[in-house]
Amino acid sequence: MTQFSEETRRRATEVIARYPAGRERSALLPLLHLVQAEQGQVTPDGIAFCAEQLGLTKAQVAAVASFYTMYKRRPTGDWLVSVCTNTMCGVLGGDRTFETLKEQLGVGHDETTPDGTITLEHAECLAACDYAPVMTVNYEFFDQTQASDALQIVGALRRGERPEPSRGAPLCTLKEMSLQLAGFADEREGALAEGSAGEPTLAGARLAERHGIAVAGFDPDTPIAPPADTPAQPGHEPPPTAKEPAADRKPAGEAPPADLQDPGKHPETAPKGKDNQRRSR
Repeated sequence: MTQFSEETRRRATEVIARYPAGRERSALLPLLHLVQAEQGQVTPDGIAFCAEQLGLTKAQVAAVASFYTMYKRRPTGDWLVSVCTNTMCGVLGGDRTFETLKEQLGVGHDETTPDGTITLEHAECLAACDYAPVMTVNYEFFDQTQASDALQIVGALRRGERPEPSRGAPLCTLKEMSLQLAGFADEREGALAEGSAGEPTLAGARLAERHGIAVAGFDPDTPIAPPADTPAQPGHEPPPTAKEPAADRKPAGEAPPADLQDPGKHPETAPKGKDNQRRSR
């Protein structure tokens, strides 16, 4: 078994201490990121390390590590390039971008260049349809990226440069990113991104404001009502004039006409069971 560094072991102890006694197994997700930060992937040794730290079986840890795609089970490059090929991005250029990068890098989906620099993958959705077509590098966004833009970004990565994402934090390697996901801050100057949501994200809200559209019956000051058998805590009683949530007034749908509720009146739509077959004879 690979011996993890003393620094990783110290950090593992720190991660586990964040959770209440008896709930230590909740530290599994950040611990998996931590071992990936040292090895660049989650290896069998990394799984054994997490199991040892948390008193779990290796099967239990492997079940979690194999469920989430952010845990890489094979060697991964410093730069994970993800191209969205879902409907919106694919139609607007994502499909062409992915095929162009495949040809340029000489690798396919979930494959790494021979120099170990770049791993390419297509993603079903990167949750940024308002900026389509999008591509991410280690989960940092490059918006409205066409094939020619992607070639420039990948070329810069292969030259050892770190292109500036369209928004969010500066790029960091896969190992650096995994360490942050384990709960350890990025200490680089300017690592914390600032700024509000971009115009594509705000477009719907601005149109609603312009046309006076608002959610009917929504009162943001209405507290969440406790379950019926739980008395309200002091200071949390709902106001007597609290509006009924809009979702509670939403109709459940119209019932079918009365004559359609009796299958005997419409034998052509009745289930073809044995009784109906006998009647038809």
